[in-house]
Amino acid sequence: LVNPKTLFVFTFQTGHTTGPSLNNDKLYKFAYSAEVYVDRVKASLQKSAGYRISSAVDVGLLWRNPDNDDDQLIKVTIKDVQVENVNERPAGKNIFKGKSTEKIIGKEYLEALQRPIVLELVRGKVKTFYSYQNEPGFTQNIKRGLASLFQLQLHSGSTREVDISGKCNTTYHVRQDQVTKIKDLDSCEVEKQGFTSHNPILDVGRKATSATIYVLEDSFIKSIKAEENYVFLLNFRRKTGAKIVSKQRLELKSVQAGLGLIAAKQVASVIKTLDPSYVAVPLEAEPVKSECKKCPSLSEHWQSIKEHMHPEKLSKAEAAKSFLSFIQSIRKATKEEILQVIRSENKEFLPQIVDAVTSAQTPESLEAILEFLDFKDASTFILQERFLYACGFASHPSEMLLKSLTEKFKGDVANEEIRETLVIVMGALIRKLCDRGGCKLPAVVEAKRLILNRLEKAKKDDKVQMYLLALKNALLPEAIPVLLKYSESGEGPISSLAATALQRYDPSLLTKEVKETMNRIYHQNRKVHEKTVRTTAAAIILNSNPSYMEVKNILLSIGELPMEMNKYMLSMIQDILQFEMPSSKTVRRVLKDMRAHNYDRFSKMGSSSAYSGYITRGPDVSSTYSLDILYSGSGILRRSNMNIHIFDRNAELHASQVVIEAQGLESIIAATPDEGEENLDSFAGMSAILFDVQLRPVTFFQGYGDLMSKMLSATGDPMNVVKGLVLLTDYLQEIQLQSGPTASAEFLGGLAIDISGGMEFSLWYRESKTNVKNRVAVFITGNTEVDSFFVKTGMETTLEVETALDFISTVQFSQYPFLVCMQMDRVESPFRSSVTKYEGLPSGRRYTARRGRAKMLAGNEYPLHQENSNMCRKVFGAKSGSSDSWF
Repeated sequence: LVNPKTLFVFTFQTGHTTGPSLNNDKLYKFAYSAEVYVDRVKASLQKSAGYRISSAVDVGLLWRNPDNDDDQLIKVTIKDVQVENVNERPAGKNIFKGKSTEKIIGKEYLEALQRPIVLELVRGKVKTFYSYQNEPGFTQNIKRGLASLFQLQLHSGSTREVDISGKCNTTYHVRQDQVTKIKDLDSCEVEKQGFTSHNPILDVGRKATSATIYVLEDSFIKSIKAEENYVFLLNFRRKTGAKIVSKQRLELKSVQAGLGLIAAKQVASVIKTLDPSYVAVPLEAEPVKSECKKCPSLSEHWQSIKEHMHPEKLSKAEAAKSFLSFIQSIRKATKEEILQVIRSENKEFLPQIVDAVTSAQTPESLEAILEFLDFKDASTFILQERFLYACGFASHPSEMLLKSLTEKFKGDVANEEIRETLVIVMGALIRKLCDRGGCKLPAVVEAKRLILNRLEKAKKDDKVQMYLLALKNALLPEAIPVLLKYSESGEGPISSLAATALQRYDPSLLTKEVKETMNRIYHQNRKVHEKTVRTTAAAIILNSNPSYMEVKNILLSIGELPMEMNKYMLSMIQDILQFEMPSSKTVRRVLKDMRAHNYDRFSKMGSSSAYSGYITRGPDVSSTYSLDILYSGSGILRRSNMNIHIFDRNAELHASQVVIEAQGLESIIAATPDEGEENLDSFAGMSAILFDVQLRPVTFFQGYGDLMSKMLSATGDPMNVVKGLVLLTDYLQEIQLQSGPTASAEFLGGLAIDISGGMEFSLWYRESKTNVKNRVAVFITGNTEVDSFFVKTGMETTLEVETALDFISTVQFSQYPFLVCMQMDRVESPFRSSVTKYEGLPSGRRYTARRGRAKMLAGNEYPLHQENSNMCRKVFGAKSGSSDSWF
């Protein structure tokens, strides 16, 4: 006698049997279970939320192709369905307690689930899946999940095969009577549902795995164990995340006598004999979404959160939380419902509604907001500006959004500042669409052409600046020659703006021509340039893999520069060394040459400075700040620049930049202007970048007359630069689990922000002060859910923090070198987090388990550098003996 196992191994090794084969006249009786678990990533499954569907499964052979043993029709029937908790719960916490399966699933759905399916297996693969046409999607998907388990091959190797997950790369490892199937879930060809955030740092990382182990006996399946895992982690805080685990088990319990085979030559005639109602349906899952029956309307939802969206509460975490929940409601609403809420609200709440409607980024929300806003009406300036900035911060902008803004820009716009903001935001959208491979989309091509053509034709300085700001956001490689031209030949603010636009490009895009031009600007080979342009040119050179000679020439220039510029460039070089920036090795090599590195050069007096430091250093992300301040020789601020960058191993985010610039103010203290700055108009203004988007600059005053009137009426109140609600993290992925249910992972991060800045002068005390206040609140929510139509289970995670960061610089110019004190403080900040696991039935019966924690994050006064600390002692020592009254 031959051992059946030996015969089985022999048959598939010799190539006769390439798939599992059922014996004639036998009924195989299996026990089947499908379990889902949802929990924190590192948590034990014993405490997870979830449920189990278990049943008996009967499998019998209906037909075998007379000409091909590997072509079989099998009938699969689900029986005795049970639904229960995946982990034991006390009676009071068991949502299924006292409910029959028919009550839980519903009579019609249970009947549908227990109707048999027929599979045509050819060489072990499911060639055709036969079921009933109008069966509910969710029961059909559970059957597809079971049917997909019967698909395997009996030789090792990789292939692409179709199952419930779509068409996926699948690898088989065969070892005697055990087969392991590994499915690459990221390779599955299936229509992707959802979206991700634009910047990787603000996005969510996903890892998915699927493995199935088959144990075979007597040429058919003895047991199957399948496990599928999905892990989601916030990139900037990998402690925060969720996992979904889906398990399937099929175990042979007995083999009994079955019905005889149906005699036929073709599959079609067998199906017709069996039940003419059977139709071939795809094995790939069909989309299923259960509708919310008790959800509030958009209008009701707005009323419930309205109080938290008051302008006075916008730097609170509750405002960011309400903003995110409102976006979720808007995404499910019609255009008419959205317009009803907008049109029924008063002026103080409208800007916040505009933030949320624009951030929702659905076709309906875009149509509604464009219908509501009238760009020909200057009186709705605030709402138009909030709409445009929300467009600029869009997490996944559409081509239609850019097209709509381009049309608005071409049309009538009543307010010139809105027109300027329009084109600046168009630049940001061009960059985001290009980053996602959309540079050749018709709307992107048209917007790029419009900006470049109009810049070429622009004659007035304000128009040139407007299009340069758009290019500063777009960062188009083809715009580099244009920016070079304006950097070198432009006057004053235009030259400075073009240079700072080039500074935002990735160094890999900055060609030899760019570096040559920057060297000419810094060393003034062709014309005299302002200090602000020269120092920007130096920063570009030093940040773009500079050569030994480039660094040496910059160091040799120190001592020949205007007094404050000498000090600034020294401070920049020292910062490169201290912070170990990429060019630090080259700088160290140059400093070995005593002509470049000597006391005369490195002992220059002055108050300007450049300094970088860490705000946080963590295992996931780190954040840095940089502060640089450049003064004129007479002690008046020329430029202060504060930057915050966030980065991880693979990506960087320019979180914020606040630049305050001033020029032509020497006349008010009867001082002599520096070289190249004799004819500059009096001006002070502020420019900001927020989350990689350049905003429209704000002017404090323009011209001597405006300066004097502002000084005489000065209140010291800061001017608002940015105020509103920003959608930071926007991640939604809908997943088809191989056991049948659908799952979703949604992470949203909202920011309530208020940035203001001011500049004050005291002629009496010969003192100036700049103040930048950053007030922010962040709320992150993540909801990971498995939806089986008759039961939902999931986990919600929340994080919230409120904080403030202030930057103040005080300058006393009654003596030289004048006294400068810079302060950068972060206040004590409350931090709260929570995790809620839940299971719920449509009837409303629900189980929840919640854990939360709260703590205070210590405030911090950032040290900057020792020289600054010494100066601050002198400034505040001098001020303590004088009156606080200004003017």
